[in-house]
Amino acid sequence: MLMRTGNEPLQARSPLKIRCGLALWGLLWAIAGAVAFIDVGRPEWAAACAALAAVAAADLIMVIRHIRQGPHYQPGKDIPPYAPDRGRNDAFGIRNAAGRRRNTGR
Repeated sequence: MLMRTGNEPLQARSPLKIRCGLALWGLLWAIAGAVAFIDVGRPEWAAACAALAAVAAADLIMVIRHIRQGPHYQPGKDIPPYAPDRGRNDAFGIRNAAGRRRNTGR
């Protein structure tokens, strides 16, 4: 397993903007589908499209919330890289000194 180099946040880009666009696109299509199925008299399919629209709206709200929370959710070029864990966060004692999982007997 390769060790982290620590430069990932400098090169990575947040998927939140594309996810926002896709959620909006899905919301628009789901609403259009619900309206179209209501027009042709298919209430079951209209309900399914309305449920899908509700899921897309909830996703859109969550994505917008994360975008507004700033660089914690979408690190940019000005955010320094996070330090590698190197086994310091072994709260449950399941790793040995070399960072490998111990046999816990479970």
